[in-house]
Amino acid sequence: MPPLALTMGDPGGVGGEISIAAWRQLRQKGPAFFLLDDPARLQALGAEIAEISNPQEATEVFAAALPVVPLKIPVQSTPGVSSADSANAVIESIERAVGFAVSGAATGIVTNPIQKSSLMASGFAFPGHTEFLAALTTNAPMLAGRQRGAVMMLAGPKLRSVPITIHVSVKDAIKALRPDLIIDCALVVSEALTHDFGIEKPRIAISGLNPHAGEAGTLGEEDALIIAPAVDALQDLGVDARGPLPADTMFHEEARAQYDAALCMLHDQALIPAKTLAFHDAVNVTLGLPIIRTSPDHGTALDIAGTGAARPDSLIAAIKLAGEMAQRRRARS
Repeated sequence: MPPLALTMGDPGGVGGEISIAAWRQLRQKGPAFFLLDDPARLQALGAEIAEISNPQEATEVFAAALPVVPLKIPVQSTPGVSSADSANAVIESIERAVGFAVSGAATGIVTNPIQKSSLMASGFAFPGHTEFLAALTTNAPMLAGRQRGAVMMLAGPKLRSVPITIHVSVKDAIKALRPDLIIDCALVVSEALTHDFGIEKPRIAISGLNPHAGEAGTLGEEDALIIAPAVDALQDLGVDARGPLPADTMFHEEARAQYDAALCMLHDQALIPAKTLAFHDAVNVTLGLPIIRTSPDHGTALDIAGTGAARPDSLIAAIKLAGEMAQRRRARS
């Protein structure tokens, strides 16, 4: 298969360090990848690099050196410091990685963490990677029979969880909840569980919004008026979905054995259990795109950048998962 494309992430963060560490662990067994970054920056971090001009060269040199496609925009970086001055380079890295994946030159992308505040200070108009990637791939064709719509999943060894509302306040998230939003999200997740995770008959648990899923309306009406109708509609469409379920009892071991993915109404409903169960090796996956995209489930870690303390576990898991997803898609094509 073609190699994976890794983005630079915020150059003041740990992206370069963990990319080098991931390459050192995966260089003999893969999956192969290349990095869109500044070669001089990576050499300063101690990497053995090979500058390449196109993705096809990455597989040939991967065992001997970290393949790097140089960015056209100069990279300004100081470990531990995020600056709006590097925003254009960060964006170039993402845009070119997506372009390689859409063209088929890369089998998918793995994104290193970005510092949203620095990007927004430069005029970046998106609240996060997920929304930006959706915009970049709007005109790219979907796989046959697949549902379009960017959906964020946290995937770990013990739990796959999906926040239906993402980078918005709790107040705005509640206003945004609608049955069709829940239905569309669940359809994307169900398809992805089959095509990308190899689960032929996926089971989906859908959380409530209020304590005790509303307690028959005494603790809020949203569960009965918004979530329950969405679950009924999904069942009518043939999706094995159940809910709304009380969020406080969805994530213990016995409960997790009853489903393949949990859909949650709020960002923290989904991410708190995911990060509690797999803080170092959970993977952020964007479903519903025409390309494969994974990412480590942590931020830029500016506080430890340049200290050698950053762990590559989550990035390695993201690279491996992207490779597995690509193999499953290829087997079905």
